[in-house]
Amino acid sequence: MGTTYLTKTSGGGTDPQIATFSMWFKIGKLASSMYLFSGGDGASNNSWLRFQSDGKLYFRNRTSSSNDCVKITQANYVDPNGWYHVVLKFNSTLSTAADRTTMYINGQEVTAYSSSTDMTQNNLFHMFGSTTTYIGKRVDDGTTDTVGEFSASHIHFCDGYAYDASAFGETDATSGIWKPKISPSVTYGTNGFFLKFGNAGSLGTDSSGNGNNFTLSGSGTQTLDTPSNVFTVLNPLSHVGSGVFSNGNNTLFASGTVNFRNAIATLGANKGKYYWELKLVSTSAGAFYCLPGITATPNQVQGTIDSGNTLTTIATTQGHSYIFSNNSSDLNYNGGSTSYTKSNFVTGDIIQIALDIDNSKLYLGINGTWQNSGNPSSGTGGASIISPDATVGSYTGSGYWSPCVCLYYDAVISFNFGNGYFGTTAVSTPESDSAGIGKFEYSVPSGYYALCTKNIATYG
Repeated sequence: MGTTYLTKTSGGGTDPQIATFSMWFKIGKLASSMYLFSGGDGASNNSWLRFQSDGKLYFRNRTSSSNDCVKITQANYVDPNGWYHVVLKFNSTLSTAADRTTMYINGQEVTAYSSSTDMTQNNLFHMFGSTTTYIGKRVDDGTTDTVGEFSASHIHFCDGYAYDASAFGETDATSGIWKPKISPSVTYGTNGFFLKFGNAGSLGTDSSGNGNNFTLSGSGTQTLDTPSNVFTVLNPLSHVGSGVFSNGNNTLFASGTVNFRNAIATLGANKGKYYWELKLVSTSAGAFYCLPGITATPNQVQGTIDSGNTLTTIATTQGHSYIFSNNSSDLNYNGGSTSYTKSNFVTGDIIQIALDIDNSKLYLGINGTWQNSGNPSSGTGGASIISPDATVGSYTGSGYWSPCVCLYYDAVISFNFGNGYFGTTAVSTPESDSAGIGKFEYSVPSGYYALCTKNIATYG
């Protein structure tokens, strides 16, 4: 969402006493408060659900400028890789105050709150009745703002009906993961809607049958990352330096010239073959460094620049990593380097990485041409790598290789782990992996796969 949001002004009806809101979301760029939804008259009657920077979920309902229901979770939900499912069930007609508002996270009822005020009996929920409704934006007491960034999937609102989380999700029998029911058996009521974002050209389309369509503001993009198949992203909780993450944690901006700004992806693998791309979008410096590669998590990849702005070392603090430099022919690893015949890559180039864990090989491509006379499909020309659980010095690897990148000087790079975008720019000629998953700019080598939960479960 971020500067993108959805809005709808109801054509009639009243604010309900009984309702259910269900939504899947994935954290992007965190802010002081990230509004998942809000609704109200822009004055004294409003409701919102927000995700706070500390990871708590905060629901508030306000009537006549007075808070008549507050629910703030005790737990912090800060996983930047996984999807969260939140359900709010309302029924203010119930005699027991604690039963009038129920929150579920990933199928489990929340029973511990850091702050909790129960709804007064028969009060209204100012969300989706005769008021304006926002997804990804706040409307509150005459003010509006837009903060935070997240992905959303399968948003349901049932007007006049109270459902448990099990109406919208279920536990996968094989993986044990909570997953969405694609076509839940629920009744939506007059103002109800179902936003499943199935149409990239019309993301606000209501699939409930009510025709309660939303209007998109901003440049929203349809992602292939879903609760049923999660693609890796850069991890804002595991990085070095003051990097700024955006576009669903697929873009990294590194500012300044002191030390490296480094980031590691959220997913790793200990077997299989994987492919991803990244694009050097821009840089404000003449002598910059963009160093993509792999690391055995959870190490932090770090480098050293001498007084002449020459890369002298690039390694993890103790363990192992393999990093290609944009302006040298070396492959840097574990404090040393080895020759790897390649062209230098510059602003605008798309870098390809192919990782063959099964045969301990790593490949680099630039704009569709594999370097070092490499051919990942046939297994020739790749750089030899050690096992991710090997011992280097006093450190034993974690057992998993993860994508990583290092930046030095002001630079912006965007990864495409299979979602089909570099930042907000779609790939021009979408290519899928050998399983038909993902959208990449260049052909994926035969037998290689996007780094996502479905492929790791099948091939990893």
